[in-house]
Amino acid sequence: MHYGADYNPEQWPEEIWPEDVARMREAGVTMVSLGIFSWSRIQPREGEFDFAWLDRVIDLLHEGGIAVDLATATASPPPWATAAYPEMLPQDEDGATYWPGSRQHFAPSSPVYRRLAGELVSALAERYAHHPAIVMWHVNNEYGCHLNFDYSDAARDAFRRWLADRYGDVHALNEAWGTDFWSQRYQSQSFDEVFPPRKAPYSRNPGQELDFRRFTSDMLLECYLMEREIIRAAGATQPITTNFMGAFKPADYAAWAKHMDVISDDCYPDPNDPESFRAAAFQRDLVRSLKPEVPWILMEQSTNALNWRPTNAPKAPGQMAALSAQAIGRGADGILFFQWRQSRAGAEKFHSAMLPHAGTDTRTWREVVALGETLAALPELPSGDATARDARVALVFDWENWWAVEASDHPQNALDYLAVIQRWYRALHRRHVQVDIVPAARVGEGYDLAIAPLLYLVRETDAAALASFVEAGGHLLVGPFSDVVDEADRFRDGGFATQLGPLCGIRIEDFGALVAPDAAAGVPGERIAPFAGAGAGAGAVTDATAATDATSTDATGDAGAGAGAAISGVGTLLAEEIHVVADDARVEAAFVGGRRAGDPALTVHPVGAGTARYLATVPDEAGVQSVVDHLLVASGVEPVVAGLPDHVEIARRGRLVTVVNHGGPEASVDLAGTDAVTGDRVDRVVIGAFDWAMVLTD
Repeated sequence: MHYGADYNPEQWPEEIWPEDVARMREAGVTMVSLGIFSWSRIQPREGEFDFAWLDRVIDLLHEGGIAVDLATATASPPPWATAAYPEMLPQDEDGATYWPGSRQHFAPSSPVYRRLAGELVSALAERYAHHPAIVMWHVNNEYGCHLNFDYSDAARDAFRRWLADRYGDVHALNEAWGTDFWSQRYQSQSFDEVFPPRKAPYSRNPGQELDFRRFTSDMLLECYLMEREIIRAAGATQPITTNFMGAFKPADYAAWAKHMDVISDDCYPDPNDPESFRAAAFQRDLVRSLKPEVPWILMEQSTNALNWRPTNAPKAPGQMAALSAQAIGRGADGILFFQWRQSRAGAEKFHSAMLPHAGTDTRTWREVVALGETLAALPELPSGDATARDARVALVFDWENWWAVEASDHPQNALDYLAVIQRWYRALHRRHVQVDIVPAARVGEGYDLAIAPLLYLVRETDAAALASFVEAGGHLLVGPFSDVVDEADRFRDGGFATQLGPLCGIRIEDFGALVAPDAAAGVPGERIAPFAGAGAGAGAVTDATAATDATSTDATGDAGAGAGAAISGVGTLLAEEIHVVADDARVEAAFVGGRRAGDPALTVHPVGAGTARYLATVPDEAGVQSVVDHLLVASGVEPVVAGLPDHVEIARRGRLVTVVNHGGPEASVDLAGTDAVTGDRVDRVVIGAFDWAMVLTD
């Protein structure tokens, strides 16, 4: 179990470095990330390197028994580089340049940036590849975090090369993008007429937009791969990673994951939001699911307050340790922070650290030391196993679908893909059910239930995987606005849901857009589509009257969990007009208000040994909870431990079960096994607000 932080000794006089190492040992630090923003100190001028100070720091840490995750320092080019080579600077869609003075001021596709970064990484790798202190390599930092897209001439040239590799010729590009619309057809035999989707008078080509997102993710990945290969060529054998940021839209981490030796992640839940621990749990499960066979590392979190939100609230006493325990319970084998010593200057000087400005006589320091002692007492924890899953539920999450579903000019332009996905996750989390978050192609053996909200873009391989899952006995729920387009964002022949519609036994006629719930009061049009129906074990219904009679709660209520619980909720954003076309498909819930009253809202179709359901709306929070409760009963999925209060979360990691109280009343949980921290035998754990427990179960 690694424990530590980003360490930035260059911000402090050299005489402080030995004190830092002494305090690190006191805190139980085992590893620090070093040199993340040190380019200007390591390379003060082109062709000139200063390693003397870095040698001293690494040797000090090594003598103190502290390992080093050595960064390549390429995330923030020094002033001399951008002054000499302004062409490496990125531009926005208006052509305005992003200038130095912050960080990430480089065009990822710039040949000059890549050359200079490569020279820096080569020098670092050649010097430190075999240093005994180095246990991991940290490439760049939070790729694309502040600069999501670059539209510079370097990006233009690279985009053309990328398109040539993807399509081969301009004819195939024209076909994929549908360029006969609005006279956009490219006539050149090369790709020289194609530009990035820069500022335009009106809506831009959706195929071009989607490919530019793919291109951007690939350019960032190319930068990582370039540095990784340089490190390997120098003979380094340590694991190599770059820090992810959870569900970060610009970078397709699912495609990146196979190139990472270990997944590392930065996560900053908001202490002002009492429900933020569920968003944090979602992020932990997402990064764990990217590479389930390898434990991941929480590379950054805060010990206390941040500096970059409108209001930067402190964490409550114990909350930092509780969130750290949450990460371990969901697969982490490292707990690190930004940063070790709080900066005294710069944009992040108000960001908390392991060692705060107020010193060691502080609650933050005492909690840091206590957590270090606790983590040091943990035994070796179960590693990941891609074949023996702890989760029986798969929540389908797909980056390319995210990009496509939130494009403009759709029937409903207020769809927030991540918000919808997280709403379904929260409902499962409240029921203490373990979840993997995976692409559709990875839904298969080992899962009992799969939920695919808003699967707008569906590849043939995705549809085949979902169909095989159902036929083998799985329970699938497909949400609205799904299977609408192919991977080029084009309609398929035959209408909508041509692949998943037959699987679900339905046909889609219209998407039935509703006015967004947060629209201004005076905006005309329907905003909600209430639905109701019988729950699992109560039998299917076939019309709205039966649906209304079957439920004992109104359309806005939470029907709760349990066998036979009624389905009810409020549909938003879409109320699709669907038709049941399979003889053995049935309606489980119908719309009970609005223009779709009496029409199917939730259908079920037996296929092979399993079932496929279709939900024709985006339910509100209570509606999602009601549908999830119905699905859990129908699929036979049980919680890790039943009957826990809402403010308590529980996660299984092989034999290890972690229970965390996120600030509510004291809770008692029956768990038989060995306390992972103390080694004592337990049959029950009692945890107060922000307490947690880890039990190696029998």
